[in-house]
Amino acid sequence: MGRKVTLATCSLNQWALDFEGNSDRILKSIEIAKAQGAKYRLGPELEICGYGCADHFYESDTLLHSFQVLKKLLESPITQDIICDVGMPIMHHNVRYNCRVLFLNRKILLIRPKVMMANHGNYREIRWFSPWNQLRKVEEYFLPRMIQEVTGQDTVPFGDCVLSTKDTCIGTELCEELWNPRSPHIQMGLDGVEIFTNSSASHHELRKADQRVNLIKSATTKSGGIYLYANQRGCDGDRVYYDGCALVAINGDIVAQGAQFSLNDVEVITATVDLEDVRSYRGEICQPNMESEHKLCHRVKVDFSLSGVDDVYLPTHQPITWHFHTPEEEISLGPSCWLWDYLRRSGQAGFLLPLSGGVDSSSTACIVHSMCVLLCQAVADGDMQVLADVRRVIGDDSYSPKHPKELCSRIFTTCYMASENSSEDTCRRAKDLAGQIGSSHMNINIDMAVKGILGIFSVVTGRLPQFRANGGTHRENLALQNVQARVRMVLAYLFAQLSLWARGRPGGLLVLGSANVDESLTGYFTKYDCSSADINPIGGISKTDLKSFLHYCVEQFQLSALRGILAAPPTAELEPLTDGHVSQTDEADMGMTYSELSVIGRLRKISKCGPFSMFCKLIHMWKDALSPMEVAQKVKHFFRMYSVNRHKMTTVTPSYHAESYSPDDNRFDLRPFLYNTRWTWQFRSIDNQVTQMAANKHQEP
Repeated sequence: MGRKVTLATCSLNQWALDFEGNSDRILKSIEIAKAQGAKYRLGPELEICGYGCADHFYESDTLLHSFQVLKKLLESPITQDIICDVGMPIMHHNVRYNCRVLFLNRKILLIRPKVMMANHGNYREIRWFSPWNQLRKVEEYFLPRMIQEVTGQDTVPFGDCVLSTKDTCIGTELCEELWNPRSPHIQMGLDGVEIFTNSSASHHELRKADQRVNLIKSATTKSGGIYLYANQRGCDGDRVYYDGCALVAINGDIVAQGAQFSLNDVEVITATVDLEDVRSYRGEICQPNMESEHKLCHRVKVDFSLSGVDDVYLPTHQPITWHFHTPEEEISLGPSCWLWDYLRRSGQAGFLLPLSGGVDSSSTACIVHSMCVLLCQAVADGDMQVLADVRRVIGDDSYSPKHPKELCSRIFTTCYMASENSSEDTCRRAKDLAGQIGSSHMNINIDMAVKGILGIFSVVTGRLPQFRANGGTHRENLALQNVQARVRMVLAYLFAQLSLWARGRPGGLLVLGSANVDESLTGYFTKYDCSSADINPIGGISKTDLKSFLHYCVEQFQLSALRGILAAPPTAELEPLTDGHVSQTDEADMGMTYSELSVIGRLRKISKCGPFSMFCKLIHMWKDALSPMEVAQKVKHFFRMYSVNRHKMTTVTPSYHAESYSPDDNRFDLRPFLYNTRWTWQFRSIDNQVTQMAANKHQEP
């Protein structure tokens, strides 16, 4: 009958500017799609060059090499007899566009530039690309000579157009266009487009996946249709992790779903769907609207069918229920996959982590352990690429990982850096956890180095600073804490460079950081201490979520040592002990709890609150626990800490982006780092409001 079509979408682990690897992964995905009977294959956004090229998009080399890859794809026998939809940057009339290129049998069918740019949060597309803002307009694009030689075409359609095959019509959306209130699929659907495709480079954030799925379901619930979603996956060289979730939906139902987190570089999802289901759905629900006046899509016709002649016996995919990960599972999987991509692509031989026995460093250790679990499972499942990468990292061509704990011992080194202010409890907790996850663990005492540095200062100045507990001033107390913290950073890098050399093994280690998002927000860390590392998998995750994650790890990985870590109060252990026990705690130092910080962080970034508007919201949110005066004190204290310490964010370790209230200074949260820390006008506005509220309360009968 010719009404059932098999379509393919995919998640690819592309790497910015890795044209060789990217083209190989694209070809492999097309090969798998054809083997599964698909006649149309959709790939991620800018898959040829990689989405994260950033200012390399300005370079003519990036455009040149993208066309060279396109030439390779056009010439490959793998791409024959299937419509291929690939992403790359293209310059038209001296303007750069983020484009989809659709081709079939060595002929380019059309080029569709992106209409709506992503320009918020981590995205800066308008910096490199212009939107195609000419609705329904199509121009001629003159192909480069190297492409003309393959296709025999001089020009091809370029603009806002759709593809008409002999049996259906296909229209394109790109990533941000799905999220926009004027999404192209609405008008395309009203004009009879039956298949919508979306090529994305959408990154992971905790609790975000359901928003994406719901948007796609909603898009096809309103006006019917088939929706293909492709996404990049992995770390392509930056702070974000693209989290896959390739899917196929029809008339509001998901019929095929890919993984959100995976070590698989190429995942292809295919589904067979019935075009008549779309037509029947629209005939009942959408008919009156489809007759309304709208601007017709420019159709590019191709003499090709997605369906076969006799498909009555071809089964179609049925609706499925989407499985969403819990936030604890997301923390276990996302940063783990990001770490693995970073490690295997960096050329290093493993990780080193200063393990303090607290929640933060233990969370980082558990994420590395989770990575080892994923690696062992992938090898057991027959993933030869993962096995080859593991062997290359370890430097043993015959090695095969059998158990996560054993693999951990080869690629993960932990060290407890004790000082005279460290307690036996944290030392024991660090050692117990290291033993359970299998890391190669060391105990290092830093007192000798600290005394040497202070000795130099004493010789030069004739003064020796003292802790506050021993009669010193606040300045002395803070300086002595900073010396300990910074010595740990220096030693961490020394052992990262030479510990494998000492064991007779080649290579170096990447230093992992473990400062959480709340500490970054307030600056509750020493600049250039152990928070200064190569990468930080938890820098975008709140303390509250990290505690929940560790509770999850206790059961999921049988890490009983975490129970003692969770029960202990968070502490930096930089001040002298009292009777052998910790006297310094993080929350006392910060002047607020981690749960309070989480609320404040969301108001500052997500709700766009300055000091006054934050106060106005919190007097209602915290009315059962705090008076307006106490709320005012909390808000003013936070903004003082935040503004005094904001300069630290300019040098903070690159962190996995996981939270929408991240204070990352690189791209996500752009702020000055020199503030008037008195906030005189803002704080006076708060004080006036508190006074007014008190006066109003007095006047109440």
